Amino acid sequence: MNRILVTGGAGYLGSVLCLALLRAGYKVTVLDNLIFGGQALLPMIADEGFRFVAGDLRDPDAVARALEGADAVVHLAAIVGDPACSAAPDLAVAVNREATLALLEQAGAGRIERFVFASTCSNYGKMADTSVLATEEHELRPVSLYAETKVAVEKELLSGWHQGLCPVVLRFATLYGLSPRMRFDLTVNEFAAEMHNEGRLTVFGEQFWRPYVHVRDAAQAIIACLAAPAGTVNGQVFNVSLTTQNFRKSDIVEMVQRRLRTPAVITRVAKQEDPRDYRVSFEKIAMTLGFRPRNTVESGIDEIVGAFEAGIFPPHAAARNLRAGAAA
Repeated sequence: MNRILVTGGAGYLGSVLCLALLRAGYKVTVLDNLIFGGQALLPMIADEGFRFVAGDLRDPDAVARALEGADAVVHLAAIVGDPACSAAPDLAVAVNREATLALLEQAGAGRIERFVFASTCSNYGKMADTSVLATEEHELRPVSLYAETKVAVEKELLSGWHQGLCPVVLRFATLYGLSPRMRFDLTVNEFAAEMHNEGRLTVFGEQFWRPYVHVRDAAQAIIACLAAPAGTVNGQVFNVSLTTQNFRKSDIVEMVQRRLRTPAVITRVAKQEDPRDYRVSFEKIAMTLGFRPRNTVESGIDEIVGAFEAGIFPPHAAARNLRAGAAA
Protein backbone atom coordinates (compact mmCIF):
# COMPACT_ATOMS: atom_id res chain seq x y z
CA MET A 1 0.00 0.00 0.00
CA ASN A 2 1.27 3.39 -0.99
CA ARG A 3 -1.38 6.11 -0.57
CA ILE A 4 -3.59 6.27 2.54
CA LEU A 5 -6.83 8.24 2.72
CA VAL A 6 -7.35 9.61 6.23
CA THR A 7 -10.82 11.02 6.84
CA GLY A 8 -10.79 13.66 9.57
CA GLY A 9 -7.08 14.14 9.02
CA ALA A 10 -7.10 17.69 10.39
CA GLY A 11 -8.39 16.51 13.77
CA TYR A 12 -6.80 15.62 17.08
CA LEU A 13 -5.72 12.09 16.16
CA GLY A 14 -5.76 12.63 12.40
CA SER A 15 -3.11 15.36 12.36
CA VAL A 16 -0.75 13.25 14.48
CA LEU A 17 -1.39 10.19 12.30
CA CYS A 18 -0.83 12.00 9.00
CA LEU A 19 2.54 13.34 10.10
CA ALA A 20 3.56 9.86 11.27
CA LEU A 21 2.42 8.29 7.97
CA LEU A 22 4.41 10.79 5.90
CA ARG A 23 7.49 10.20 8.03
CA ALA A 24 7.03 6.45 7.55
CA GLY A 25 7.13 6.89 3.76
CA TYR A 26 3.42 6.70 2.94
CA LYS A 27 1.60 9.17 0.73
CA VAL A 28 -1.41 10.71 2.43
CA THR A 29 -4.73 12.13 1.28
CA VAL A 30 -6.86 13.97 3.85
CA LEU A 31 -10.60 14.46 3.57
CA ASP A 32 -11.84 17.02 6.09
CA ASN A 33 -14.49 19.75 6.21
CA LEU A 34 -12.23 21.89 8.44
CA ILE A 35 -15.09 22.82 10.74
CA PHE A 36 -12.50 23.45 13.45
CA GLY A 37 -9.89 24.93 11.13
CA GLY A 38 -6.99 23.54 9.16
CA GLN A 39 -3.96 24.83 11.04
CA ALA A 40 -3.01 21.31 12.09
CA LEU A 41 -2.31 20.53 8.42
CA LEU A 42 0.27 23.31 7.97
CA PRO A 43 3.30 21.15 8.94
CA MET A 44 2.56 18.74 6.06
CA ILE A 45 0.98 20.93 3.38
CA ALA A 46 4.24 21.33 1.42
CA ASP A 47 5.11 17.61 1.52
CA GLU A 48 5.01 16.22 -2.02
CA GLY A 49 3.30 13.09 -0.72
CA PHE A 50 0.44 15.04 0.83
CA ARG A 51 -2.91 15.77 -0.82
CA PHE A 52 -5.88 17.59 0.69
CA VAL A 53 -9.52 17.32 -0.33
CA ALA A 54 -11.84 19.84 1.33
CA GLY A 55 -15.24 18.28 1.76
CA ASP A 56 -17.84 16.73 3.98
CA LEU A 57 -18.03 13.00 4.61
CA ARG A 58 -21.72 13.18 3.69
CA ASP A 59 -20.88 14.40 0.16
CA PRO A 60 -20.35 11.35 -2.12
CA ASP A 61 -18.58 13.47 -4.73
CA ALA A 62 -16.04 14.69 -2.19
CA VAL A 63 -15.55 11.12 -0.99
CA ALA A 64 -15.02 9.94 -4.56
CA ARG A 65 -12.35 12.61 -5.13
CA ALA A 66 -10.62 11.65 -1.91
CA LEU A 67 -10.62 7.95 -2.79
CA GLU A 68 -8.83 8.56 -6.09
CA GLY A 69 -5.52 6.72 -6.05
CA ALA A 70 -5.93 5.49 -2.47
CA ASP A 71 -4.91 1.96 -1.50
CA ALA A 72 -6.27 2.07 2.06
CA VAL A 73 -8.68 4.10 4.17
CA VAL A 74 -8.25 5.12 7.79
CA HIS A 75 -11.63 6.38 8.87
CA LEU A 76 -11.43 8.86 11.75
CA ALA A 77 -13.98 11.53 10.77
CA ALA A 78 -16.90 11.60 13.21
CA ILE A 79 -18.89 13.60 15.67
CA VAL A 80 -16.73 12.54 18.59
CA GLY A 81 -17.75 11.83 22.15
CA ASP A 82 -20.94 11.66 24.19
CA PRO A 83 -21.46 15.43 24.75
CA ALA A 84 -21.06 16.33 21.07
CA CYS A 85 -23.39 13.54 19.94
CA SER A 86 -25.99 14.40 22.58
CA ALA A 87 -25.94 18.04 21.49
CA ALA A 88 -26.58 17.17 17.82
CA PRO A 89 -28.05 13.64 17.66
CA ASP A 90 -29.34 13.86 14.09
CA LEU A 91 -25.97 15.06 12.85
CA ALA A 92 -24.20 12.34 14.84
CA VAL A 93 -26.29 9.61 13.21
CA ALA A 94 -25.88 11.17 9.76
CA VAL A 95 -22.09 11.38 10.02
CA ASN A 96 -21.09 8.54 12.32
CA ARG A 97 -23.42 5.89 10.90
CA GLU A 98 -25.02 6.80 7.58
CA ALA A 99 -22.09 8.62 5.96
CA THR A 100 -19.66 6.01 7.27
CA LEU A 101 -21.68 3.17 5.74
CA ALA A 102 -21.79 5.09 2.45
CA LEU A 103 -18.00 5.53 2.61
CA LEU A 104 -17.63 1.81 3.23
CA GLU A 105 -19.75 1.05 0.17
CA GLN A 106 -17.73 3.42 -2.04
CA ALA A 107 -14.47 1.96 -0.75
CA GLY A 108 -15.72 -1.58 -1.34
CA ALA A 109 -16.65 -0.72 -4.92
CA GLY A 110 -13.18 0.70 -5.57
CA ARG A 111 -9.69 -0.73 -5.32
CA ILE A 112 -9.26 -0.15 -1.60
CA GLU A 113 -7.15 -2.91 -0.06
CA ARG A 114 -7.66 -2.11 3.63
CA PHE A 115 -10.21 -0.22 5.73
CA VAL A 116 -9.19 0.74 9.28
CA PHE A 117 -12.12 1.93 11.36
CA ALA A 118 -11.62 4.02 14.50
CA SER A 119 -14.03 2.71 17.12
CA THR A 120 -14.04 3.04 20.91
CA CYS A 121 -13.74 1.10 24.15
CA SER A 122 -16.88 3.00 25.20
CA ASN A 123 -18.69 0.20 23.36
CA TYR A 124 -18.25 -1.92 26.49
CA GLY A 125 -20.49 0.50 28.39
CA LYS A 126 -21.16 -0.32 32.01
CA MET A 127 -19.57 -3.65 32.91
CA ALA A 128 -21.29 -5.81 35.52
CA ASP A 129 -17.91 -6.75 37.04
CA THR A 130 -14.90 -4.49 36.48
CA SER A 131 -12.59 -7.04 38.10
CA VAL A 132 -12.84 -8.92 34.78
CA LEU A 133 -11.02 -7.25 31.91
CA ALA A 134 -13.02 -6.82 28.71
CA THR A 135 -11.44 -8.58 25.73
CA GLU A 136 -12.47 -8.03 22.14
CA GLU A 137 -15.03 -10.83 22.53
CA HIS A 138 -16.70 -9.18 25.52
CA GLU A 139 -20.37 -8.22 25.30
CA LEU A 140 -20.92 -4.76 23.80
CA ARG A 141 -23.27 -2.65 25.90
CA PRO A 142 -23.32 0.85 24.36
CA VAL A 143 -25.04 3.35 26.62
CA SER A 144 -24.53 6.49 24.53
CA LEU A 145 -25.45 7.53 21.02
CA TYR A 146 -21.76 7.87 20.19
CA ALA A 147 -21.07 4.24 21.11
CA GLU A 148 -24.29 3.05 19.44
CA THR A 149 -23.18 4.51 16.10
CA LYS A 150 -19.75 2.88 16.45
CA VAL A 151 -21.25 -0.53 17.25
CA ALA A 152 -23.61 -0.29 14.27
CA VAL A 153 -20.71 0.38 11.88
CA GLU A 154 -18.59 -2.37 13.44
CA LYS A 155 -21.32 -4.93 12.79
CA GLU A 156 -21.69 -3.85 9.17
CA LEU A 157 -17.94 -3.71 8.59
CA LEU A 158 -17.41 -7.22 9.99
CA SER A 159 -20.47 -8.76 8.31
CA GLY A 160 -18.41 -10.22 5.46
CA TRP A 161 -20.05 -8.63 2.40
CA HIS A 162 -16.96 -6.50 1.67
CA GLN A 163 -14.96 -9.24 -0.14
CA GLY A 164 -11.36 -8.10 -0.63
CA LEU A 165 -11.62 -4.96 1.50
CA CYS A 166 -9.70 -6.28 4.56
CA PRO A 167 -11.50 -4.45 7.38
CA VAL A 168 -9.86 -3.76 10.75
CA VAL A 169 -11.61 -2.33 13.81
CA LEU A 170 -9.60 -0.46 16.44
CA ARG A 171 -11.37 0.18 19.74
CA PHE A 172 -9.35 3.04 21.17
CA ALA A 173 -9.07 3.81 24.84
CA THR A 174 -9.68 7.46 25.80
CA LEU A 175 -7.03 9.57 24.11
CA TYR A 176 -4.72 12.11 25.70
CA GLY A 177 -1.50 13.96 24.91
CA LEU A 178 -0.26 16.82 22.75
CA SER A 179 -1.46 17.25 19.16
CA PRO A 180 -1.31 19.99 16.50
CA ARG A 181 -5.12 20.11 16.84
CA MET A 182 -5.18 20.23 20.63
CA ARG A 183 -8.18 19.10 22.69
CA PHE A 184 -8.69 19.93 26.35
CA ASP A 185 -12.06 18.21 26.69
CA LEU A 186 -10.37 14.81 27.17
CA THR A 187 -10.02 13.69 30.78
CA VAL A 188 -6.22 13.60 31.19
CA ASN A 189 -5.67 16.80 29.18
CA GLU A 190 -8.51 18.58 30.96
CA PHE A 191 -7.41 17.60 34.47
CA ALA A 192 -3.77 18.51 33.83
CA ALA A 193 -4.67 21.89 32.29
CA GLU A 194 -7.26 22.92 34.85
CA MET A 195 -5.28 21.83 37.89
CA HIS A 196 -2.18 23.62 36.61
CA ASN A 197 -3.86 26.80 35.36
CA GLU A 198 -6.70 27.25 37.84
CA GLY A 199 -5.26 25.50 40.89
CA ARG A 200 -8.53 23.65 41.40
CA LEU A 201 -10.69 20.90 39.93
CA THR A 202 -14.17 19.49 40.51
CA VAL A 203 -14.31 15.73 39.96
CA PHE A 204 -17.55 13.84 39.39
CA GLY A 205 -17.73 10.08 39.98
CA GLU A 206 -14.04 9.59 40.59
CA GLN A 207 -14.33 5.83 41.24
CA PHE A 208 -15.36 4.73 37.74
CA TRP A 209 -12.84 3.01 35.46
CA ARG A 210 -11.61 3.93 31.96
CA PRO A 211 -8.53 2.92 29.92
CA TYR A 212 -6.33 5.62 28.34
CA VAL A 213 -3.90 5.78 25.40
CA HIS A 214 -1.60 8.52 24.14
CA VAL A 215 -2.57 10.04 20.80
CA ARG A 216 0.88 9.24 19.35
CA ASP A 217 0.52 5.60 20.37
CA ALA A 218 -2.95 5.49 18.81
CA ALA A 219 -1.39 6.68 15.54
CA GLN A 220 1.28 3.98 15.73
CA ALA A 221 -1.37 1.31 16.29
CA ILE A 222 -3.03 2.38 13.04
CA ILE A 223 0.28 2.22 11.19
CA ALA A 224 0.90 -1.25 12.62
CA CYS A 225 -2.45 -2.38 11.19
CA LEU A 226 -1.57 -0.93 7.78
CA ALA A 227 1.85 -2.59 7.76
CA ALA A 228 0.70 -6.03 8.94
CA PRO A 229 -0.03 -8.84 6.44
CA ALA A 230 -3.67 -8.89 5.38
CA GLY A 231 -4.18 -12.36 6.80
CA THR A 232 -3.12 -11.14 10.23
CA VAL A 233 -5.61 -8.28 10.53
CA ASN A 234 -8.45 -9.10 8.13
CA GLY A 235 -11.77 -8.95 9.98
CA GLN A 236 -10.04 -8.43 13.33
CA VAL A 237 -10.97 -6.20 16.27
CA PHE A 238 -8.21 -4.81 18.49
CA ASN A 239 -8.50 -2.89 21.74
CA VAL A 240 -5.79 -0.20 21.66
CA SER A 241 -3.79 0.68 24.76
CA LEU A 242 -1.92 -1.17 27.52
CA THR A 243 -3.64 -3.16 30.25
CA THR A 244 -1.79 -1.25 32.97
CA GLN A 245 -3.33 1.99 31.67
CA ASN A 246 -6.80 1.37 33.14
CA PHE A 247 -7.40 4.09 35.74
CA ARG A 248 -10.07 5.77 37.81
CA LYS A 249 -10.44 9.54 37.74
CA SER A 250 -9.07 9.64 41.27
CA ASP A 251 -5.88 7.96 40.03
CA ILE A 252 -5.41 10.64 37.37
CA VAL A 253 -5.95 13.43 39.90
CA GLU A 254 -3.22 11.93 42.09
CA MET A 255 -0.81 11.69 39.14
CA VAL A 256 -1.38 15.34 38.23
CA GLN A 257 -0.92 16.42 41.86
CA ARG A 258 2.48 14.71 41.94
CA ARG A 259 3.55 16.67 38.85
CA LEU A 260 2.42 20.12 40.06
CA ARG A 261 4.69 22.44 42.01
CA THR A 262 1.69 23.61 44.06
CA PRO A 263 -1.09 21.08 44.78
CA ALA A 264 -4.53 21.96 43.40
CA VAL A 265 -7.69 22.15 45.48
CA ILE A 266 -9.92 19.21 44.59
CA THR A 267 -13.69 19.18 45.06
CA ARG A 268 -15.12 15.69 44.89
CA VAL A 269 -18.77 15.26 43.93
CA ALA A 270 -20.19 11.85 44.81
CA LYS A 271 -21.83 10.03 41.92
CA GLN A 272 -23.13 6.56 42.61
CA GLU A 273 -24.09 5.71 39.05
CA ASP A 274 -22.26 6.21 35.80
CA PRO A 275 -23.42 4.83 32.47
CA ARG A 276 -19.83 3.84 31.64
CA ASP A 277 -17.55 1.85 33.90
CA TYR A 278 -15.14 -0.55 32.22
CA ARG A 279 -11.66 -2.04 32.46
CA VAL A 280 -10.15 -3.44 29.27
CA SER A 281 -7.56 -6.02 28.22
CA PHE A 282 -5.07 -5.05 25.52
CA GLU A 283 -3.22 -8.34 25.23
CA LYS A 284 -4.52 -9.22 21.75
CA ILE A 285 -2.88 -6.31 19.93
CA ALA A 286 0.35 -6.93 21.83
CA MET A 287 0.40 -10.63 20.97
CA THR A 288 -0.82 -10.29 17.36
CA LEU A 289 0.97 -7.14 16.18
CA GLY A 290 3.67 -6.73 18.81
CA PHE A 291 2.21 -3.33 19.62
CA ARG A 292 2.91 -1.81 23.01
CA PRO A 293 2.39 1.91 23.76
CA ARG A 294 5.53 3.89 24.51
CA ASN A 295 3.75 6.50 26.60
CA THR A 296 1.92 6.39 29.90
CA VAL A 297 -0.70 8.65 31.45
CA GLU A 298 1.99 9.90 33.81
CA SER A 299 4.35 10.87 30.98
CA GLY A 300 1.41 12.46 29.12
CA ILE A 301 0.59 14.60 32.13
CA ASP A 302 4.22 15.66 32.29
CA GLU A 303 4.25 16.85 28.67
CA ILE A 304 0.94 18.73 29.01
CA VAL A 305 1.95 20.53 32.22
CA GLY A 306 5.38 21.12 30.71
CA ALA A 307 3.81 22.77 27.65
CA PHE A 308 1.92 25.21 29.88
CA GLU A 309 5.01 25.89 31.98
CA ALA A 310 7.00 26.65 28.81
CA GLY A 311 4.33 29.08 27.60
CA ILE A 312 3.45 27.03 24.51
CA PHE A 313 -0.21 27.33 25.47
CA PRO A 314 -1.57 30.56 26.97
CA PRO A 315 -3.16 30.03 30.40
CA HIS A 316 -6.73 30.20 29.11
CA ALA A 317 -6.22 28.04 26.00
CA ALA A 318 -7.91 25.07 27.64
CA ALA A 319 -11.05 27.03 28.55
CA ARG A 320 -11.37 28.42 25.02
CA ASN A 321 -10.91 24.95 23.55
CA LEU A 322 -13.64 23.53 25.77
CA ARG A 323 -16.06 26.26 24.71
CA ALA A 324 -15.30 25.70 21.03
CA GLY A 325 -16.10 21.99 21.22
CA ALA A 326 -14.27 18.84 20.12
CA ALA A 327 -13.45 17.31 16.74
CA ALA A 328 -11.96 13.99 15.72
